[in-house]
Formats: sequence, structure tokens, C-alpha cells
Amino acid sequence: MKLKPLGDRVLVKPEEEKEAKKGGIIIPDTAKEKPLMGKVIAAGPGKVDDKGQRIAMNVKKGDMVMYGKYAGNEVKIDDEELMIMNEDDILGIVEE
Repeated sequence: MKLKPLGDRVLVKPEEEKEAKKGGIIIPDTAKEKPLMGKVIAAGPGKVDDKGQRIAMNVKKGDMVMYGKYAGNEVKIDDEELMIMNEDDILGIVEE
């Protein structure tokens, strides 16, 4: 199944978090914080302003982005956990 975000929405694949060990104790998945970085899988065309002009997106497919802890909604597509969020929820693009 394919999903094309509308407006200023972005589809992000969260980056896998490495197994965390603190003091030799393995932290269960339920206690781990959700990742704050991910790769943009798809981006909408941008939102339309009051004058009917389309505002271009700042992110594009393939960008590595950082987003807020409570940003977006989790969706499951073809057994893959993804996040869909507004572009405003993205804090920045990670450049290497």
C-alpha cells in the first residue's frame, strides 16, 4: 500500500533505537522513549495560504529530520511502523 501525504503533512520512518543498557539492566521496549529522529519517506505538496498560493515544503523525501517527542501520529503500513506529522512538528533537518 502507498500513502501520499496531503497538504503540509510528512510521512517519516523513525530511526531504530539501539538497545539501551544502564548498569547492566536491559530496558524493556515499553519503557524506552520513542525516537526523535527519522527519515522522510514522503512529503505532501505544501499548504495553501489565504491568497490561494501554495507554500513550498522545507523537507523532501530522503531528508533525516528531528521532531518533537509528542509529534505526529503513528501509523502501520505493510507491517512497518511510520509517523505522519505536520511539517510544523519537525524541528530541523539533520545534515551530516
